[in-house]
Amino acid sequence: MSLKTNEIHQGDCIELLEQLNEGSVDLVFADPPFNIGYEYDVYDDSRQASDYLDWGRQWIRGVFRALKSSGTFWLAIGDEYAAELKIEAQKVGFHCRSWVIWYYTFGVNCVNGFSRSHTHLFHFVKDPKNFTFNRANPEIRVKSARELVYADNRANPNGRLPDNTWITRPQDAPEFLSFNPSHDTWFFSRVAGTFKEREGFHGCQMPEQLLARIIRASSRPQDLVLDPFGGSGTTLCVAKKLARNWMGFELSPEYVGFIRQRLDAAKVGDSIDGPDDPIVSSPSTAKGKKRKKPFNKDTERVVIEAYQTAGDGYPADYLLCDKEINAAFIDNCRGKGIGGSAYIWNRYLLQLRKAGKLPQATRRPDRVTSEQMDRYGFASEVAWRLISIDYRRTLDDILSSPEFADEFDRLAAEFGPADSNVSSFQYRRAALSIRKRSHDARETAAKRFAKWMRKNTKMPRVEIGSSLDALEGPGVFVLCAGNIGFFAGESDNMRARVEHALNNTNWSRLNPEYIAYVKNGDSLSVKYGLKAALAKRESPLLNCRLLMHESELA
Repeated sequence: MSLKTNEIHQGDCIELLEQLNEGSVDLVFADPPFNIGYEYDVYDDSRQASDYLDWGRQWIRGVFRALKSSGTFWLAIGDEYAAELKIEAQKVGFHCRSWVIWYYTFGVNCVNGFSRSHTHLFHFVKDPKNFTFNRANPEIRVKSARELVYADNRANPNGRLPDNTWITRPQDAPEFLSFNPSHDTWFFSRVAGTFKEREGFHGCQMPEQLLARIIRASSRPQDLVLDPFGGSGTTLCVAKKLARNWMGFELSPEYVGFIRQRLDAAKVGDSIDGPDDPIVSSPSTAKGKKRKKPFNKDTERVVIEAYQTAGDGYPADYLLCDKEINAAFIDNCRGKGIGGSAYIWNRYLLQLRKAGKLPQATRRPDRVTSEQMDRYGFASEVAWRLISIDYRRTLDDILSSPEFADEFDRLAAEFGPADSNVSSFQYRRAALSIRKRSHDARETAAKRFAKWMRKNTKMPRVEIGSSLDALEGPGVFVLCAGNIGFFAGESDNMRARVEHALNNTNWSRLNPEYIAYVKNGDSLSVKYGLKAALAKRESPLLNCRLLMHESELA
């Protein structure tokens, strides 16, 4: 790819799209000018219809070329040219999966017509049989009527997938007509001038929550997200916050400068601006039912019996890590006819363990050794961090859901060692070990390594591309780009760990520029102690937050 990722490029989008390698982008979100006479600083938004459509045809072709065969294209467009651009996209080869209506408050006033309060959002894919749609991600799911209206404990706590229906006003319409965020008409307030998230330099600013839903649904952590019309920079900021790689094009040099300032202020894992649930955040005119006590004694008995039958004497954590044992536990619960799902039963099992109601484990699994943690634990830590950013769930939540856990496995395998066969069981157990070691080590770091932190205020560094001989041996290190640290590691052989990172595409595309390090004279005697101290000081983007005295949610 001739254009640098994680950068906003100034210039014409048609020309810049031609500079991209064909099939290099995972997700494109485009919010082009609507050709309604809006006053941009350098772009003419009052073209002849034929000229505008010809221009649209060119950049849509460029988007199609840039996308991978499994890529996704979202187009935001107004009424005037929605139908025409949909047809142009289909002519190029796109398939339309959804036609979403974004309904917003603070509608645009019209003198001789009804105020405009919606925008069309087209969801296109190149291959209708091979594209990313993260149906398991709880952040794109919505509360179901079973939970909100009927207070039914069988409701999936992660919500349900959106469906297809019409809506009216959010707050005060009759129940059978009222707004439901699960439908394909989405309610997000337009970013008005009084809003906290308003940047001020661009009049057509998209809400971050709207972009977050699209990016979470149609891409995965570390995928490349492209916005050919950078505008206010919302797409790029949200992609960065959600740990995606990103790239933007913008015609206006002035806008580019403002976008860069906004991007500099955004960090991986930052919260998404704006209310994530417009109904909860809006005034309510009706009271829903209160949820009943989650489970009764019969449910408790069934879950404990299923654990005893399938668990093979192992503790509950082990059951979550072993796919076969967990599947047997779930089948046992399902066979007893109790309400719920795999996620609900697994989470309830952990609650029973915490309450001391599970029988004592008779078999103890071997401890994850320091050598094993050195070999693949780093990949478990990155996978946990990335999925916690994207899904906003704890490690227990991740391992309790077979779908969440599969995504964790995929990410761990992508960042893990390529020269050894590490199983999902090993990656999951390593994550649990990281959690325990983090709890222990962060106190050790605070108490025993304060002097070490003061002493090592300026760490030696090795530039990427130069000899790595200085990293030979045990110590701690940080992969860095500029003043940003990506990952703090601890290893008996720093050089081997760094060489793995540089030879793995998923690590190398983070574009590390140098490695800061501190050598330890002997084999690391206090595992995770130095690493916890370093992570606390540097706050690297891809490390477990527990190392820094923060929540395990990103």
